[in-house]
Amino acid sequence: MSDIQMLIDMGFPKEKAERALEVTNNKGVEQAMEWLLAHADEPLPPASAPVGDSSSSTAAETTEDTSAGGSTEEQPAVAKSLKCDECGKLFKSQEEVEFHAAKTEHSSFSESTEEKKPLTEEEKKAQLALLEEKMRRKRQEREENEKKEAMERERLRIKSGKDMLEARRKMEEQEMKKLMDQRKREKLESQQARDRVRVQIEADRAARKAKESGENAAVSPTSTTTTTSPSPSAKPTSTTPSKPAEAKSYTTAKIAIRMMDGTQLVQTFQAGEQLAAVRLFVQLKMEQNDTPFGLMTNFPKKVFSAEEYDMPLDKLGLVPNAVLIVTKAA
Repeated sequence: MSDIQMLIDMGFPKEKAERALEVTNNKGVEQAMEWLLAHADEPLPPASAPVGDSSSSTAAETTEDTSAGGSTEEQPAVAKSLKCDECGKLFKSQEEVEFHAAKTEHSSFSESTEEKKPLTEEEKKAQLALLEEKMRRKRQEREENEKKEAMERERLRIKSGKDMLEARRKMEEQEMKKLMDQRKREKLESQQARDRVRVQIEADRAARKAKESGENAAVSPTSTTTTTSPSPSAKPTSTTPSKPAEAKSYTTAKIAIRMMDGTQLVQTFQAGEQLAAVRLFVQLKMEQNDTPFGLMTNFPKKVFSAEEYDMPLDKLGLVPNAVLIVTKAA
């Protein structure tokens, strides 16, 4: 708010407020206000002569005319102020009347012969104190409004920050849910793959047992006939079962498995089981079942390929004993 507007809000006429700021070199509202109170009884500058001057000039002209005519009639009363008919307040200038009308919405004014008395020192001090109190209240109101605006801005900022945090939290929850669902699917697929391998191993084991039982059934009649036959030719037939007996001693494979963390596991497998059974055993013993790995021998060094996992252990030379090393998949 400008200094001129503050002085007008305090009740000073616009022209006097401008004159006060001009005289005090625009050094502030307080100095201008002191000047206005000190010169409250002084007339306005000639440019802002009150409307009552027209009546005064008319009265002066009438006086001149009467004096020229030699008349001894009594001169009419001269208007010394303007009066508000509604509240009875006196004003020295038209600007004060306009300001009062704009402030109180009073519309009835008339000329008065009463002269507006100058303010005493006590009245000047009282009015100055009143104006200072009004300025203090306005300054306090302005500060309170600024505080309210600052608090509202801070509230909006905090609310915006909370909304952003809530949106970010929801987004993180959605991402976490997606990752958990994906992990569940991967575990389910891995479990299904292990189940398929286990079923295949069981089927191969059952087929191998059935095949071995059929071979044993086929060998037993020949052995009885060789024992009952008195012919000398039975001797070669009696020696033939020695080879299957030698093969039975290698029906199992005792394999020592060296894990990636340095621990060692020992497990016995059937000689006819596939290398995939060993791989499944290692996978079940690992803490993270989905970690890719491979198997290899050290002496001689050999890394088994994907096709060799479908071959039996005896075909791979891993019977009766062998050492396998778990390696990271390339």
